[in-house]
Amino acid sequence: MIKLPALLFLLLLLAGEAFPQKLPVPVVTDQLAPAAAVQLKGFVGGKLDASWQNRILAQDVDRLVAPFGNRTETSCWQSEFWGKWFTSAALAYQYKPDPRLRKMLDQAVDGLIATQTPDGYIGNYAGDKHLASWDIWGRKYSMLGLIAYYDLTREKPALEAARKVADHLIGELNDRNLLIVKMGNHRGMAASSVLEPLCQLYSRTGDKKYLDFAEEIVRQWETPDGPQLISKATVDVSKRFPKPQGSWYGWEQGQKAYEMMSCYEGLLELYRLTGKAEYREAVEKTWENILATEINIAGSGSAMEAWFGGRKYQALPVSHYQETCVTATWIKLSQQLLRLTGEVKYADAIEQAYYNALLGSMKPDGSDWAKYTPLAGQRLEGTEQCGMGLNCCVASGPRGLFTLPLTTIMKTRDGIQVNFFVDGVYSLHTSGKQKLDVIQETDYPVSGKIRLKVQLPKPENMSVGVRIPHWSEQSAVLVNGQPQEGVVAGTLFNIRREWKTGDVIELALDMRGKLVRQGERPHYLAVVRGPVVLSRDTRLPGPAIEAILKPVASREGIVNLEPVATAGPEIWMAFEAAFIPESYAEGGSQPVKVTLCDYASAGNALEEHPFFRVWLPQLLNPQELHND
Repeated sequence: MIKLPALLFLLLLLAGEAFPQKLPVPVVTDQLAPAAAVQLKGFVGGKLDASWQNRILAQDVDRLVAPFGNRTETSCWQSEFWGKWFTSAALAYQYKPDPRLRKMLDQAVDGLIATQTPDGYIGNYAGDKHLASWDIWGRKYSMLGLIAYYDLTREKPALEAARKVADHLIGELNDRNLLIVKMGNHRGMAASSVLEPLCQLYSRTGDKKYLDFAEEIVRQWETPDGPQLISKATVDVSKRFPKPQGSWYGWEQGQKAYEMMSCYEGLLELYRLTGKAEYREAVEKTWENILATEINIAGSGSAMEAWFGGRKYQALPVSHYQETCVTATWIKLSQQLLRLTGEVKYADAIEQAYYNALLGSMKPDGSDWAKYTPLAGQRLEGTEQCGMGLNCCVASGPRGLFTLPLTTIMKTRDGIQVNFFVDGVYSLHTSGKQKLDVIQETDYPVSGKIRLKVQLPKPENMSVGVRIPHWSEQSAVLVNGQPQEGVVAGTLFNIRREWKTGDVIELALDMRGKLVRQGERPHYLAVVRGPVVLSRDTRLPGPAIEAILKPVASREGIVNLEPVATAGPEIWMAFEAAFIPESYAEGGSQPVKVTLCDYASAGNALEEHPFFRVWLPQLLNPQELHND
């Protein structure tokens, strides 16, 4: 554990400036608060445990700390890995507070703080290269990790170390009369994403200089040199700036997906502190634009790590598609908006990305993460970066994964809200200060059946809101066996009543297979089932993966899917459906049976790299062409 000399610690307390007794109250409070404790079971619980054991706990902490003691770097990003792993590990510890992980967290913080220079710098850049390339980005991640540790433990030396990092950064920029948006890469978005920990520091210390500098960053955004993240909120994220003439990954690249969303996470934190509507509106408009123009059927996007209007190109082979850092940050940004607003569209987006793009990028045993995950091809491990034994996506993947447990069921101002459907036990505190346990029994999304059981010391009147996914066109809700009216897809179904131990809510969601069409000439078809995208895989029965197959579907686009119980040990769920193969004879072809599996399992194996395909190319029929 971190120790400060008793006299120094006493002086800090007496000064009052470092840790004021009265902290600022957010101008805007979130609609939802996380659960107090969660125990997850089933498939998702198994994936969390695998990542916890084989990625979080397996990390060599000393290797993450080592670069900070060797301050000779000029261009690389070793300094991000400590903070990425640490913030993942902090979420994992909140979910599963095991002494082994606590010891690692303590070791990681002690080791990092031991490298802090007398002027407050934590980083690995040479003195004459401070503020360049990824230096400020790395400082951001150090601050995020230190603040996360303080939030877990209330150990004030960690918060003080983060303050020193921020103070040193502000001082360096001021002394050299430099704009943060001219520092580093991607029109200053990498550097100015430090907005997030600055806002966190203000809310935890009350020191107004952090709020003032946060506002200064946003002011600089809107200058000609800045990324203009507020004024360009109505512009497609792929079209905000010209394509870079120099390095694709240099300062000119204003479409970099991960860094852009990181800045918007910070802007939401600033909105909570100030209540300035234009901040929230910029984030919401950008989120809607990303959803409409970039997010693909698997719930993520980007190519070569940048936005490119990719939604319309998703059936084509795309270079370096769907970076896991982007997937995790899209989930994190959506989680921020869900917590702030309680709106179900954000939970819908999280679920789509989580069950498909995110779990699809995770190795079955949780030990590794793919850097890119295409919609056709192979899932391959990413290469090592910066001599650190891992890459950015291996560090980022768990940051998205561990957002789910405490947000599955959340506390509202007058009850609870069920955002996701995961087998487990959820503990919360009611408005009446009672301990509420909700037992969720389900194998969702294998089936659409969910059962929620309430346990309370004594009856209490409150609201229970249940998300009805936008894709569930036929849904049923029962309370203690009684059917409820007014269940609408894409809305929150609220049930206000006096709840008592033994009360049960049952849901039946629409798990029919449905066709999705992409493109015109040529056009492609895919099959989805609930939130899960289905895929072909060379391990599964059926014609060759390059065969042209047309799903047999009703006029409404419903595909009959028969569950397959023995698809293989690394296949989560599989279904058999009828397809009409391309006819090489004049008389046409009869339907054949083809097995599909969930996208997260497709091409995802411990020892091999099978090929897979989501979008199925369809024959071009001259009879359907227009006279153009």
